[in-house]
Amino acid sequence: MAGAQRFKRLNKSCILLLAIAGIERFAFKGVSSNLVTYLTDVVNLSNSSAAKMVNSWVGFTSIMPLLVAPIADTYWHKYSTIMASSFLYFMGLVALTSTTLARSWYDRNKTMSTSFLSLSLYLISFGQGGYNPSLQAFGADQFDEEEELPLNKDDTSSKNRTLFFQWWYFGICSGSLMGVTIMSYIQENFGWVIGFAIPAISMLMSILVFSCGSPIYLYKHHDENQVKKNFMNIFQAIKSSAMKCFHCGITISNDKPEVLELELQEKPLCPEKLESLKDSKSGIYVLSNVKVVMRLFPIWTMLLMFAVIFQQPATFFTKQGMTMKRNIGTFKIPPATLQSAITLSIILLMPLYDKIFIPIAQIITHQNKGISVTQRMGIGMVLSIIAMVIAALVEMRRLEIGKAMKNSGSLSETVPLSIFWLLPQYILLGISDIFTVVGMQEFFYGEVPKTMRTMGIALYTSVFGVGSFVSALLITLVEVYTSSKGTPSWFCDDMNEARLDNYYWLLTWLSVMSLVFYALLCKYYHNRSGSDTQN
Repeated sequence: MAGAQRFKRLNKSCILLLAIAGIERFAFKGVSSNLVTYLTDVVNLSNSSAAKMVNSWVGFTSIMPLLVAPIADTYWHKYSTIMASSFLYFMGLVALTSTTLARSWYDRNKTMSTSFLSLSLYLISFGQGGYNPSLQAFGADQFDEEEELPLNKDDTSSKNRTLFFQWWYFGICSGSLMGVTIMSYIQENFGWVIGFAIPAISMLMSILVFSCGSPIYLYKHHDENQVKKNFMNIFQAIKSSAMKCFHCGITISNDKPEVLELELQEKPLCPEKLESLKDSKSGIYVLSNVKVVMRLFPIWTMLLMFAVIFQQPATFFTKQGMTMKRNIGTFKIPPATLQSAITLSIILLMPLYDKIFIPIAQIITHQNKGISVTQRMGIGMVLSIIAMVIAALVEMRRLEIGKAMKNSGSLSETVPLSIFWLLPQYILLGISDIFTVVGMQEFFYGEVPKTMRTMGIALYTSVFGVGSFVSALLITLVEVYTSSKGTPSWFCDDMNEARLDNYYWLLTWLSVMSLVFYALLCKYYHNRSGSDTQN
């Protein structure tokens, strides 16, 4: 009881890191949420090219933690990783602001290369690759040994871990909300240079705030030599297996293993064999960790379509909104602002999850947590599918009105359909976020060994990274297939000729298939926390 009460009051360092995470989300969402508009209106890319560029960049950004995390866990401390990666992050934002300023001075009649733009975006990706997972893992370290987030079946401990990730997600959603609403308005009304400069300044502020908090942080250092040894032992195990063929060889026959055991007891082992056995033992330890990650791979794969759906608000949902009626009096709503409905629904409805949903679920399931983590993720997947069905129906209605206008001789690109018809799909995605994304954080964090916590966070972010690449691949395949028939592509620049509704139905059916396979996998999956609690 005392431990539960103590956790509910987050310490100063944890609160400071929550604020820093919110500032980082403000900077990132200030760039990514309206990037597709910048690429189509300023850089003059086509709708499909802009969507693929955004998806590829977001995908690379999200998958970078998976590549950086093993190195960060092995060779770097979390604090130094955060400082180094935040500097790269800041330099990428400065480079993006610089290329936007140069483009504003450039002759619009000439085409300007997008190479420096891509370079600046991917510099942001490299910075965020080490920053996000290290910051979140560092935040989870801000508890003393008694308050540490354990990986066992104790209900109170499990609830504490869930509560921590919910507050963390609440913090980054607050930053995302401000980034989407404030920056999209500034970018469309005051220009893109200041619209990208403000995120750069905010990132610089977060670095300064993080540095000022150094005296109050709790630093946990694992045995560095042991961690490095664990990381390298897989190669040593392979090496030792190969060397056994040349040194002190023992031929293992097909006879009974008891015979071999007796022979080994009778013969003293040479030093090479002793070292080989030590390396093999360490290699088995590392391989067991690899097995933990590999057993997560099937569920990780089934979550990819959920990530593909979440690429739509920043791309095609935004392009939809640009063709709809978006005036409130004299004020014109920036289409990217509707993305704030996702984060706003998360912020407003997240408390209801604990206050209303969990008590009802406890009555139904007779479980202390109400529902398991895998069930939580599954509910979110169902809600995302419903959101895509609504998106397809709204798009069908928008196309119907647009074609009627075209047949009547109207040349207006704006369809007299309120942009607020898009709100239900945004809100449903926000609710699905509460279930699936928070569940993913807890699931991957809890299912990896203690020395691989940063890798666990990276596995969660990599779902959205690979999902972004899958989204870009789907766009390419669909565009090639639909264009080959001699008809306009589903993603053609004329939104009244495009068939985004068909694309949304395609995503719906693919997501239904993923959900079915996910349910089957979860039926036979056993949580690591239930058995292998000590690593």
